[in-house]
Amino acid sequence: MNQLEKTLTSLEVAEMVDREHKEVLRDIRNILSQIGESKIALSYFIESTYQNSQNKHLPCYNLTKKGCELYSTRMTGEKGTQFAVAYIERFNKMENHIKQNEINTSNLSPELQMFNGLFQSLAKQELATKQLETKVDGIRDVVALNTTDWRKDARQLISKIAQSRGGFEAYKEVNNEIYKEVERRGGYQLSVRLTNKRRRLADEGVSKSKRDKLSKVDVIADDKRITEIYVAVVKEFAIKNGVTIKEAN
Repeated sequence: MNQLEKTLTSLEVAEMVDREHKEVLRDIRNILSQIGESKIALSYFIESTYQNSQNKHLPCYNLTKKGCELYSTRMTGEKGTQFAVAYIERFNKMENHIKQNEINTSNLSPELQMFNGLFQSLAKQELATKQLETKVDGIRDVVALNTTDWRKDARQLISKIAQSRGGFEAYKEVNNEIYKEVERRGGYQLSVRLTNKRRRLADEGVSKSKRDKLSKVDVIADDKRITEIYVAVVKEFAIKNGVTIKEAN
């Protein structure tokens, strides 16, 4: 069994732990500096690259199951538990899928091979039906996204849209497209509002470091109408790209 068939990329790990990819890369490199980049290290982390939306090849790592176990030790409490459950489930699914594909039917009689073919066809039809049901449920989830607790779900959906476009590097691109659509529909200038908000907070004595951390999402949160438009746009982008909240979680 190919080792790479049983790995998760550092991009997937970043999404699962809700961190930036560069932070996950930094963590992995720190671990490697401690254990040394030897043959033992290769059984945990495999250096690789991925292609972003600009067709650039950027560094990443493929994590084996042992690599995920080692990485999970850097997280504690609920966050660590959630990541452990997520990667265990992913690896179990991958292993089951590989085992199913490894079944050799060449030694079966023609009659059994025919029945096996019929069975596989029915199984595929059932799987397609389940996937359609899941997609419909997912769209319902996206539509249910409201303006009460919208930041986390919106961020996760945008991250998933970016992944569908080629990876983490597309996150900024997706964000900008959403902001432009919000500005078009509402006639707003989010960058101007952000500048004004920072100036107002400066007059109130808020530190520069806190002001610099503000984003257009903070401006959106200040106005209920803009928030409603933003949530609607994120929903539309998610449905258009076939992304659901369940997939993003």
